[in-house]
Amino acid sequence: MENTDNYNHKENDVPQEQKKTLEWYIKAAKQGDADAQFLLGCCYEQGYGMPQDYNKAAELYIKAAEQGLADAQYNLAVFYENGIGVQQDYMKAVEWYTKAAEQGDAEALYYLGLCYENGRGVMMDYDKAAIFYTKAAKQGDSNAQNHLGYFYIKGIGVKQDYKKAVEWYSKAAEQGYADAQYHLGCCYHEGIGVQQDYKKAAEWYTKAAEQGDAVAQFNLGCFYYEGNGVQKDYKKAIKWYRKSAKLGNADAQFNLGLCYENGYGVMIDYDKAAVFYTKAAKQGLANAQNNLGYFYVKGFGVQQDYKKAVEWYTKAAEQGDAGAQNNLGICYEKGYGVMQDYKKAEELYKKAAEQGNTHAKSKILSKRRRRTNDDNSMLVN
Repeated sequence: MENTDNYNHKENDVPQEQKKTLEWYIKAAKQGDADAQFLLGCCYEQGYGMPQDYNKAAELYIKAAEQGLADAQYNLAVFYENGIGVQQDYMKAVEWYTKAAEQGDAEALYYLGLCYENGRGVMMDYDKAAIFYTKAAKQGDSNAQNHLGYFYIKGIGVKQDYKKAVEWYSKAAEQGYADAQYHLGCCYHEGIGVQQDYKKAAEWYTKAAEQGDAVAQFNLGCFYYEGNGVQKDYKKAIKWYRKSAKLGNADAQFNLGLCYENGYGVMIDYDKAAVFYTKAAKQGLANAQNNLGYFYVKGFGVQQDYKKAVEWYTKAAEQGDAGAQNNLGICYEKGYGVMQDYKKAEELYKKAAEQGNTHAKSKILSKRRRRTNDDNSMLVN
């Protein structure tokens, strides 16, 4: 969509010179001038010099689009896709994206690719999506470059080619596209399509993180925590974990919980650790669910509650978390928060042991020896 100034002035606030321009648009549009119809449509869409009116904007875009103006065709497609000023109609959106794309409009090519990728208004077709993304990407469209990079990583609509993925991610990343910067960081991090380079990975994660990419913020926090590509710095790790956690990243919330539990870069604070474990656990992160269960057993940062401990251990165990399976087994063996059930305990120990959990293995090797002493100490997070 053409980048018109979004002033949102009332009509009487528009400078005299701009009023004259609007008057010219109106006269020329009435005479059938496609450019004037398009520009006047933009004014109605943005509320520039007149009350915002999506219906009138759509009417003007239609007039200009029918005369073959690519910008109007693209804007009209956006209106149909989103139901702005017209009834939502994905098929009509595709129709107008196609007309604009046939004239080489890069944004239309990109959005047409999205339609084929997601089956919106057309049958899903990854091959066609890749074709349109490629055409847009070659014109420098960063959205298309990023999507094309992903297609080459996954081998969707194109033959899998990590080097080409890096090439397209790089083009988008150099234009400041945050998601591409993150993915390029991942390529350097894992050595996908390029030689593994933690320093370059950290640089690209930083660029994406500074633009608010939550996963890049989390990864950058991990880099500072481990000292990968940057000097180890727990305080900087905490900084990036916090930013990511604030955006709802469950892994960052979990890592913050670990930091507060163990005093990494912060003072030990079980209350805060419990808060972050709870946030991550509610998003379904098994590690956090297991640790939260442990906190309820011990009464760390929360009131001791074996039933809640069992609830969280169960959620994590059902996801296959070995530590939670072992801990839940202990609860069933000892009757903590549940009815004592040796058979259930044995089943859980076996599941955990099969995943290599040493505590569960020791339980099996000792042939489920019945201890009479308090075995809380065996519960691990």
